[in-house]
Amino acid sequence: MKKSSIIIITILIVLAGFSIYVYKTKHKTSTIDKEASDFKYKDTAVIDKIFLADKEGKQILLERTAEGWKLDGKFHVRPDVIEMLLYTIKSVEVKSPVSKNGKNAVIKIMAAKSTKVEIYSKGEKVKQYFVGHPTQDHTGTHMILTNLETGENFETPFITHIPGFDGFLTTRYNTEELDWRDRLLINYRPPQIKQIKMDLHEMPDSSFVLDLFSMQRFGLKNNKGTFIPFDESKLKQYIAYFQNVNCEVVLDKQNKLVDSLSTSAMPFATLTITDRNNQRNICEFYHKQAIGSKNQEYGINYKFDPDRLFVKYNNGKDFGVAQFYVFGKILQTYDYFQPKK
Repeated sequence: MKKSSIIIITILIVLAGFSIYVYKTKHKTSTIDKEASDFKYKDTAVIDKIFLADKEGKQILLERTAEGWKLDGKFHVRPDVIEMLLYTIKSVEVKSPVSKNGKNAVIKIMAAKSTKVEIYSKGEKVKQYFVGHPTQDHTGTHMILTNLETGENFETPFITHIPGFDGFLTTRYNTEELDWRDRLLINYRPPQIKQIKMDLHEMPDSSFVLDLFSMQRFGLKNNKGTFIPFDESKLKQYIAYFQNVNCEVVLDKQNKLVDSLSTSAMPFATLTITDRNNQRNICEFYHKQAIGSKNQEYGINYKFDPDRLFVKYNNGKDFGVAQFYVFGKILQTYDYFQPKK
């Protein structure tokens, strides 16, 4: 074989080997990048537990139960908030990796301020990542994924987003307990109710007791126990108001206001609902002081806030802020039911 042919063959072998090396290196890098950027978990129907913990020590545990999602094993979870989180978990995608120049700065910020996310299915951890700060234009969110095999975080942080959503995702991984707690106060279908009692402490003569003997037979009494006539259509409409009634905000029990409401404030109304199993649900309503700026806006010198009130519910265990827009139709006098003259 000629010397020149040997040289050509040698060069070809070297080039082939180099090509194979480059291909394998690129393929390996691509595989690592794919693993490090796999934040999405599509099958949210099999998720039974989500744990969130931030760098300030706040943490929450969300668990799927036969009664629905529970918070820290104690409270029902707001359906809209858990649905938003599950949607985010299955929809999040990588927008781009963080640039080499910005990588160290992002990791440093996330080491000080980020939220750890653990996702479980059938008791097994299936995903873990850290959610950090938004990008400067607030259209992306910094995240870094954990390698579940090693327990170590991947080296590369990514900028994530949900296609079609123009915003950041940090707030969806919220660790504030009160933001997760269900705000449902009252939820009865009419056939479940046995009696509704409204005590109006500032207008006792307008208080009433509404008895549901059946869905075709009702009774309405004043505070002296005297039966009074009523418009059946108005009464049925009133009973329908007791479905899916929520407060606006759940108050922290450590709040000084809650302590004041518990110890010294007097409710202006007390609502007692008795169901067919003779279980009672008691809600107490308190005035909220008027705000000067609101009085100026409305041009009326209100003594109490005309838009919002405080409510003690769950038989005295919890407190919240509610809207008169929601509860005004429930806080009626017995005159509401009177037949048209």
